[in-house]
Amino acid sequence: MLLYLLAFVGGALTIVSPCILPVLPFVFSRADQPFRRSGLPLLVGMAATFAVVAGVATFAGAWVVRANQIGRILAIIIFALLGFALLFPRLAEYLTRPLVRFGGRVQSGSGATEPSIGRSLLLGMSTGLLWAPCAGPILGLILAGAALQGPSAHTAFLLLAFALGAAVSLVIALLAGNKVFSWMKKSLGAEEWIRRGLGVAVLVGVVAIAMGWDTGILRRFSLSAGTSGVEQKLVDRFHPVAYAKMVDSESAQPAAVQLGHEGPFPSLNGAIAWLNSPPLTREQLKGKVVLIDFWTYSCINCLRAIPYVEAWSEKYKNDGLVVIGVHTPEFAFEKDPANVAKSLVDLKITYPVAIDSKYAIWNAFHNEYWPAHYFIDAQGQIRYHHFGEGKYDESEEVIQQLLREKNSSLQVGGLVQVNGAGVQAAPDLGNVASPETYVGYGRQENYASPQKIEKDGKQTYTAPARPSMNQWGLVGSWNVSEEHASLVTAPGKVIFRFHARDLHLVLGPGKNGQPVKFRVRIDGTAPGEDRGADTDADGNGIVKEYRLYQLVRQKGKVEDRTFEIEFLDPGVQVFAFTFG
Repeated sequence: MLLYLLAFVGGALTIVSPCILPVLPFVFSRADQPFRRSGLPLLVGMAATFAVVAGVATFAGAWVVRANQIGRILAIIIFALLGFALLFPRLAEYLTRPLVRFGGRVQSGSGATEPSIGRSLLLGMSTGLLWAPCAGPILGLILAGAALQGPSAHTAFLLLAFALGAAVSLVIALLAGNKVFSWMKKSLGAEEWIRRGLGVAVLVGVVAIAMGWDTGILRRFSLSAGTSGVEQKLVDRFHPVAYAKMVDSESAQPAAVQLGHEGPFPSLNGAIAWLNSPPLTREQLKGKVVLIDFWTYSCINCLRAIPYVEAWSEKYKNDGLVVIGVHTPEFAFEKDPANVAKSLVDLKITYPVAIDSKYAIWNAFHNEYWPAHYFIDAQGQIRYHHFGEGKYDESEEVIQQLLREKNSSLQVGGLVQVNGAGVQAAPDLGNVASPETYVGYGRQENYASPQKIEKDGKQTYTAPARPSMNQWGLVGSWNVSEEHASLVTAPGKVIFRFHARDLHLVLGPGKNGQPVKFRVRIDGTAPGEDRGADTDADGNGIVKEYRLYQLVRQKGKVEDRTFEIEFLDPGVQVFAFTFG
């Protein structure tokens, strides 16, 4: 509630912004007209236009931040302009001058002795057009946070609270008239110092982004990071997309975890099958503490979290904990129940798993992330959630707290100790500088071969001459579909310039499941000791099934390396690179 109050107050204070002053005399000139025909339409027009402008800024900002390296540079420029605009009022006036002139012309032409709903609505729309860019530091920080977090209901409600504050101040201004306008001119000094202070804060955030420190600093500036009592704490709401950015599993253990109330346990109906258990319902689970784990078996972040989830299930199952894995696919091959069943054997998963190939449970939870953990108490209420890997100690503390709520005399002991092996080993996050990268054209980025991708058609490709960091390319005859590339004739290669300890590649076998032999090279030589779990020292391996393959694990210093995989048989399907 405090965040909403701050947004409301911020909106109310925007009436003293300098670039609003040129238009306010026209607004005050209607103070003596009937509120129903003049003031109310003005407020409706202002709110509608403000919502459109702010909404466009929110979605555009979120797109910019997610547009990889180019988007990162644009985001830095946008936030730098915001900081300088807050620091230097003349720059803010210059940037908003076209809108001020436009609004002034519209409003000056709408004056009339007789009150008109249409003219008042037009006046409100032009006021809203000015109000959005002139709204000052608090709106700027809300939009900055929305860009980092992505559009959400929380951002929408914060913007609504901000708009209501602005509307209330405008109502007061309409009722009080020109006396308020005269008083406002005298109050601008203090407001300018506040703007400048926040401008410095935003510029510090810009430096943090440019230096790569943006995993925490700019998030703490934002008012849209989360809400108390509805979701997790302010910083926790700035979770990254789970498969794009990982959470450090070595984070410090907190003294206590604050549990909230996030709504009732959604339905588990809609799974096409259940493994390790007959179908379960929320009614059957009443009185149990439940952990729901959304995962998919080719997701590296999910794979690294599974040993912890299995350990919690084993340790606490006799104390009233039920763990349910919800396998929701990312790629088409993950919809096959046989593939999922085999992954449970390979990963030694013993707890119940719902195969959610139609996204029924995923949608019931309004989930968007792999992995995602939802913690449900014995009364059937969601009390906590965590997106992405990591924070294992904190998650286990949540389990213990919910079990103690159920049984206050329960002795739960210490925390589990897990040492994952192979692809499930903890990542070296300090050395990961390469993002998850998709080969299919649906989400393709950083492709660098000279030939343009031929969508859903055969094309011969050649290697990029000198790939820069995180660029990749194809060599040979390939057919690129929306989610993968298939090798038409052998041999064929995929090349990637990367920086990380581990390199993984999601692969599928040839036509009718035929095995595909491959050979890996790192900077042109066999990997030797830097081989992954799915290659030998000479770089040789075989694709026999659809899954994630670990192809590189560097033993020494992690440096920029050029990875090359050559497939010696046709038909192989290449989906996505991930790193650790």
